[in-house]
Amino acid sequence: MSVLAVTGTDTGVGKTVVTAALAAGVIARGETVAVYKPTQAGLDDGRGDVDVVRELAGVTTAVEGIRLAHPMAPVAAARRAGTTLPELAEHVARVADLAADHDHVLVEGAGGLLVELDGHGRTLADLAAALSAPAVVVCRSGLGTLNHTALTTEALTRRGIALAGLVIGSWPAAPSEVERSNRAELDRSPAGLLGALPEGAGRLDPARFRAEVQLRCP
Repeated sequence: MSVLAVTGTDTGVGKTVVTAALAAGVIARGETVAVYKPTQAGLDDGRGDVDVVRELAGVTTAVEGIRLAHPMAPVAAARRAGTTLPELAEHVARVADLAADHDHVLVEGAGGLLVELDGHGRTLADLAAALSAPAVVVCRSGLGTLNHTALTTEALTRRGIALAGLVIGSWPAAPSEVERSNRAELDRSPAGLLGALPEGAGRLDPARFRAEVQLRCP
């Protein structure tokens, strides 16, 4: 792992907490990591995703390409704010600068893989391709996740983006039969599971998060 893209099958699947877990794992190995969020659209109590990652993982460098107030698709949020989204080349340059000073860079997308990040239809998939970065796909545990995960991984494969692995973003304390079956199927997929984060992991105290929430780093 040098530059790694973190995407998801949808919005709200746990990309930010997975990014924090991956970052914490890198730090625990004694290596340096930076986190880059190309577009932050919408805030939770005034905090963006990089703020959450910084707190949970203890990351020193966590930056955004642009922060938008409204929780909408980036293009719509920028239009409503009367501003212009950064160009893909700007994101590539920012990540390159971070990579020059850190062992690893994690790039967390907005929403799903093909959500537009600029005004020209370019997406996280385009950014990952431009960076030659493999991708981790964060998925749900419940019904429908096998299809959504297959669609996302197929889109990555068609664009020549390597798949670094899958992560279930929220694993319930009492999983249903469907969820247990889904987990087994995801683990048997060619990419395999890097892990499954316990439900509510993002609400843990940072020290406990770093000690208990672990993923197999790609």
